[in-house]
Amino acid sequence: MKQSLMLAGFLATTAACAAVAQEKPVLTIYTYDSFVSDWGPGPAIKTAFESDCACEVRFVSAGDGAALLARLLIEGADSPADVVLGLDTNLTADAAASGLVAPHGQTPDLDLPVAWTDPLFVPYDWGYFAFVYDRSKTGSVPADFEALAASELKIVIEDPRSSTPGLGLLLWVKEAYGDRAADIWAGLADNIVTVTPGWSEAYGLFLNGEADAVLSYTTSPAYHLIAEGDDTKAAMPFDEGHYLQVEVAGKLANTDQPELADRFMAFVTSDAFQQVIPETNWMYPARTPEAGLPEGFGTLVTPQKALLLAPEDARSIREKALAEWQTALSQ
Repeated sequence: MKQSLMLAGFLATTAACAAVAQEKPVLTIYTYDSFVSDWGPGPAIKTAFESDCACEVRFVSAGDGAALLARLLIEGADSPADVVLGLDTNLTADAAASGLVAPHGQTPDLDLPVAWTDPLFVPYDWGYFAFVYDRSKTGSVPADFEALAASELKIVIEDPRSSTPGLGLLLWVKEAYGDRAADIWAGLADNIVTVTPGWSEAYGLFLNGEADAVLSYTTSPAYHLIAEGDDTKAAMPFDEGHYLQVEVAGKLANTDQPELADRFMAFVTSDAFQQVIPETNWMYPARTPEAGLPEGFGTLVTPQKALLLAPEDARSIREKALAEWQTALSQ
């Protein structure tokens, strides 16, 4: 009898513990594929935030950054997401206009190359777009888009309709060349091996030797140097400057976990989050961690000129730039 009572008590306690575990609030975060990969920042950030929040972080991968916005716009106010992480300033105007993103209420201390006052989005990293190549295979590299178009180099790029790097390239060419952008794309058309939906696919093709260069970031060679001890990868420095990307997080207006979402938005610029970025997302952190940047980051190309359109300007010229790109590649 005594053993039966003890067993009953044990089962009751176990059931109560299970119920408590099940009652943990869930924070659903929409982000892009590479962020939640085994080698991306997602796993470490999930562990760090869960250790303090008494909650469960549930990352949902939605393709690349532009595809991420498209999913949010389709789902609208019915989206199960609490936070979106992975848009950039070329997409934030569309996200803001949708009314789906709420003010973050943060006053973060940031280390960005541009001033930041956006009330809806908190930056978590930044970098410059660049073409990455293999120095052991390619000797002479072009110094601008015109020279790239005139070269025999084969490149892989990402689709601007689904990928933030692809859209960044589109606006990079437009900002650098203005009305001549269509001519630049016409010249580049025979250099382009293929156009991929997202960054991961494009970079994989480059690493497999299917192209001489790939649209990526000036920070990408840091991965090969630090993680692999390989110094053969480098970014092409372009005389006309490099387009800047700032990636951001936003709180969804219809979240059913507003307090938890607010805590995560504050967490984004904390040392626990920011110290993960350089050696997992291979970008510059939005706020330099107390330990500083990894040594390999000091070897990277530093653009002499930074190009960046304001979010509303990026939104206003995007369709024209996209039409120029599509026309050139369809010839």
